[in-house]
Amino acid sequence: MNNIEVCLSPKLFDLYSSKNKIIIIVDILRASTMITTMFENGAKRIIPVTSLEEAFDYKKKGFLVVAERNGKKVDFADFDNSPFSFKSEKVTGKTLVYSSTNGTNTIHLAKNSETILIASFLNLSAVSDFLYKEGKDILIVCSGWKGNYCIEDSLFAGALANDLVNKASHQAMCDSTLASIDLWNIAKNDLANYIQKISQFKRLKDFGFDQIVDYCFQLDISKVIPVYKEESIINLATSR
Repeated sequence: MNNIEVCLSPKLFDLYSSKNKIIIIVDILRASTMITTMFENGAKRIIPVTSLEEAFDYKKKGFLVVAERNGKKVDFADFDNSPFSFKSEKVTGKTLVYSSTNGTNTIHLAKNSETILIASFLNLSAVSDFLYKEGKDILIVCSGWKGNYCIEDSLFAGALANDLVNKASHQAMCDSTLASIDLWNIAKNDLANYIQKISQFKRLKDFGFDQIVDYCFQLDISKVIPVYKEESIINLATSR
C-alpha cells in the first residue's frame, strides 16, 4: 500500500524525501485555487515565478501577468488574485505568468521533484482519482502564510488524504497526515462556520473578499489536473 505524508509548512520541506513520490502543492487561499480556475476558464499554460521582477520582465515581453503580494494586486499586473477576474474571453488559449505571496514559491521549492500536481478543493476528486490510478507514494506540501502554518491548507490535506485512505489505495504514515485527517473530519460537516476562525479568512474579509473565500471552499466543481513540468504548469486533463 502507498503512503501519504503531509508537510505542514514549506520550511519543513527539506525534512522530507521527494524521491519516487508525487508532490501535491496546496495553497487554498489562494494560489492553487486560482491556478485551477485559470485552467477551468480556458488558460493554456501558467508560468509560476517567485519574484515581481521576473513577473515584470514577462510583462515587458507581452505576457499577461497575475501578481499579488500580501493579498493585493500589484500595480503592473493584468489580473488580481480573484477567481472572478479570469473570464473565459480573457484567458482562453493564453499563457499567464503568475506570482503570489506563497503558492508560487512553494512550487519552485519542489520543482526538482519528478511529478508535481497543484490541488484545491475545486478539483479534489479529480486529483484524488488521478493519485489512486497512479498508485505512488504522495507528499502533500502546504504553502502556509510566509512559512507559517495555515489551517485551510491542512484541512485540504486532510480531505485528500482521507479520500485516498477510504479508497484503500493509501495509508497515513505520519502524525501530520493523521492530524490533518482529524481536522478535516471535525470541520467537514459545518465547513462554512469552521473556516471563519482562519487567519487568512479574516485577512481577506478585511479586504472585502468574502465571496472569494466562499469560492475557494467549493468542492469538486472542476476536473482540471494542473501539473508542473519544464518550468510551467499545464492542465493534464486536456493534454493527454
